[in-house]
Amino acid sequence: MATSTLQAAKLAKNDEFYTQRPDIEKELRHYKEQFNGKVVYCNCDDPYESYFFQYFAANFNALKLKKLIATSYVPSPIAWTQLALSGIGEPKQKIETVSRSAQNGDMQAWKFEISEVVDEDLNGAVDLKDIAIQLKANKKNELVPIGGKGDFRSPECIDLLKQADIVCTNPPFSLFREYVAQLIDHNKKFLIIGNDNAIAYKEFFKYIKENKIWTGYNRVKEFRQPDGTIKKFGNVGWYTNLDTTKRHEKITPYKKYNPEEYPKYHNYDAIEVSKVADIPADYDGEMGVPITFLDKYNPDQFEIIGSSRNLSKPIETSNGLVYRYKDRNGYMRQAANERFCLPDGDTWRQLYDRVVIKRKKGK
Repeated sequence: MATSTLQAAKLAKNDEFYTQRPDIEKELRHYKEQFNGKVVYCNCDDPYESYFFQYFAANFNALKLKKLIATSYVPSPIAWTQLALSGIGEPKQKIETVSRSAQNGDMQAWKFEISEVVDEDLNGAVDLKDIAIQLKANKKNELVPIGGKGDFRSPECIDLLKQADIVCTNPPFSLFREYVAQLIDHNKKFLIIGNDNAIAYKEFFKYIKENKIWTGYNRVKEFRQPDGTIKKFGNVGWYTNLDTTKRHEKITPYKKYNPEEYPKYHNYDAIEVSKVADIPADYDGEMGVPITFLDKYNPDQFEIIGSSRNLSKPIETSNGLVYRYKDRNGYMRQAANERFCLPDGDTWRQLYDRVVIKRKKGK
């Protein structure tokens, strides 16, 4: 159900899945020290709609940020309705007035820049109302229009990206590969949300193999849509190149290798390890493991060789015929080149995507 929901969203070009604040808080608490003195850019986050903006604005001083930048995108299906930002006041009215006056839907994109957050109303807490007061008084914070409709690929947004130290957002699902490539090209630190299917993308997997991207700590199971409904997913999590403590924790194998329990693939020279917990302690060759391995991957302990998508070979008989396998419904299918296969009676069992790893010497 989760996979079909995500695919349907992609086909409909519906990228409006808004991350909820508890999920942001749960993940961001692991990186507090790494935000000290940094410029944070939320380049897929309308300040009036995004909980990313709300989180960083409310925690500006606690995280000791140097600056927070957020840009809006037009047209937005939920402009100024996702959050009840009652304190925004005049800037909000200004945007609505400009937007209403725009003809044929040509709305204006805006940029927020926050360089200071103080308790302006002296109520003992720092919140969005304080930011609104500062915006009205032009106190080191600004709200200004930008061109390019706020698209992260526009020259205006790229210029802002160059100013940033860390990018944190939930980028559009349908543009994920392009979005990540931009971050890598500009050598930016980031903490973003993406689905597990991205691991199968050739362009994305190379970053994982080269240790330029790894997984965060948590899963994100629910998103809010423009109409207020909640969509649930089972295959969405965080990707980052910020350091994580779990990235330095070693897996402690306890099982011993035997060829009966760990068969070799017919179309690649590696053994099948169906569970990460079953990685054998005494095997130094190549092993195919589920993609969930990446949540426990320690680059000092294992080397990533590749994936089944780029390592598997066609399965052919001696007379040149391609082997076939039975799917879960019992239908015969041609064995796909991007999947590893194991013998299953007189047919072949095609496996889900695998990451091929090898233990580093002495580890």
